Formats: sequence, structure tokens, C-alpha cells
Amino acid sequence: MDMMQITIIGVGVITFLLLVIFAFAGPSVATAKTKRLEKMRFRHSDSTNSKMEAQMKKVVSARRKNHRPSGLKQSRMDRLAIRLDRTGRKWTIPQFFYVCSGLATIVAAGLYFKGAPLLLCLFGGTAIGFGFPHMAVGFLIKKRVAKFTASFPDAIELLVRGLRSGLPVTETIGVVAKEVDGPVGEEFTKVVDRIKIGRTMEDALGESAKRLDTPEFKFFCITLAIQRETGGNLAETLANLADVLRKRSQMKLKIKAMSSESKASAYIVGSLPFIVFALVYSVNPTYLAGFFFEERLIIAGLGGLTWMSIGVFIMAKMVNFEI
Repeated sequence: MDMMQITIIGVGVITFLLLVIFAFAGPSVATAKTKRLEKMRFRHSDSTNSKMEAQMKKVVSARRKNHRPSGLKQSRMDRLAIRLDRTGRKWTIPQFFYVCSGLATIVAAGLYFKGAPLLLCLFGGTAIGFGFPHMAVGFLIKKRVAKFTASFPDAIELLVRGLRSGLPVTETIGVVAKEVDGPVGEEFTKVVDRIKIGRTMEDALGESAKRLDTPEFKFFCITLAIQRETGGNLAETLANLADVLRKRSQMKLKIKAMSSESKASAYIVGSLPFIVFALVYSVNPTYLAGFFFEERLIIAGLGGLTWMSIGVFIMAKMVNFEI
């Protein structure tokens, strides 16, 4: 074993140990102290805004727990159907699998005609054929949720104006469904349709909250549920909620601006090897052709992709903040 191999093994062992230490490191003492002080403030404060903020933190915590895998609640097909429905497009599960199968076949056939081994063709076709549609669905969901979140405070303010004019809650929800365009109007229209067929307002809103899976809409549902139990001025409570959601959106934009440099660096570092590989392959295909049929180069390439994926995952977690 020469010096180069010993160096590579040593660097790999040190990197693995650092990752293990980072993964099992305990929480910060200052952070834990701050959380305890916030819990005491929420528990003993009589302010309406403090109570509303405490309820929102509970919703976010419950949302994180619901993201844990649970095979007893829903099957994979049910979760896939919900994901396709959240895009706002009328896509069905068979159509999704037709697209995945067709894309996988095209990619596998292209690699096979390039002279790649059969195992690499199957692996590459399956990874791209089923991974790219899932990424596209996730992108559409994220785009629709962002659009819903941006216009949701305006819809709540419209509800407030309707309540102050003397209309009941169900009537104001119907007004929002007619007057507001985009995802907010679509979701409130579905709520109105469920109420018309005999569902209670809590059940109709709860089903929409389960489909959307956004903390902002869950805040709205919790506000209505608490108001029905305790009473009080619903218009004022919803006005406070709209103000809190706007401040929450402003905080997200500030964090996005502060972390934009780190995200740009992560994008550049993650995409640079693929760009260089494509440029070199376009200039001199024979120089990199061994990565498609030479077993040692294939193993080295897969190992490099694995380590790059780990690095990109760590960088994404470092710049991703939960508000």
C-alpha cells in the first residue's frame, strides 16, 4: 500500500469521525436555556399575541412529528395521491407511473446504445426515470404552497372585513372563495363544497389543512377552533393572526436574503463537477468514455457521487431554517 492510498484512507477515516461527532453532539446549553425561558413567558403571559405565538409553536412542533415515517397511517399510494393533488394539477397515479416508466426506458436505452453496462443502464434509468418526476412534483408543490402563503393574509383580512360587516363565518369563506384567485381561492372553494354536502366547517377545514400541510393554514384552523370553544371577538383574533403571518413571511424573506450567499455557493459547488464532466466529454469523448464501461471507473464515479450527495445534503441542512 503506497503513501497515496494511506493518505486517502486516513482522510476518509477522519471525515467519518468528524461526521459522527457532529451527528451525536448534544444541543447547545444557551439554546436550551432560551427555549425554557420562552416556555415560561408563554405560560405566564396574559398577552394575546404571546398566546397566539405559543399555539403556533405547538403547530410547528406537531408538523415536524407528523413528518416522521409512519406506515400505519397511510400507504405509499395514498401519500403519492396527496402529493399529486397538492400540485393543483389533475394528475392521476397511473399517469405519473406512465411518465416515470417512459423516462426510465428512454434513459436506459440511451445509456445502452452509448455502450454502458447493463447494470449501469438499469440503475441510471431507474434513478433518473423515477427521481426526476418526484423532483418535478416537489417543485410544483413548493411553488403552489409559496403562492398560497403569500396571498393567505389578504384572504384572512377579507374574512375580517366580512365578519365586521355582520356576515357569518361560512358566508365569508364563500366570499373568499369567489373573490381571491389562485391556490387560496381553490382551497376555500373546496371547503365551501364540503360544507354544502353536509360536512362541518371544522372537518372541511381540517381536510384542507391535512392536504396543504402548511403551518399558516393550521394556525387559521386552530384559531377558529379555539374561538368556537372560548368565544370572543373573532374578527380581532383573525386580524392579529393576519399580522402575525405577515411578520412571519417577512422573517422568512430576511432569512432567505441572509442565506442566499451560502445557497449560491452550495449550488456552484454541487453543479461544477457535472458541468466540467459535460464540457470535457463534449470536447474529447474518448477521454471520459471509460466511466461508462470500465468497472473501476464506474465504482469510482459512484463513490464520488455518493460523497457529493452527502456534502450537498449537509450544506442544504445548514442553510435550511424552520420558521
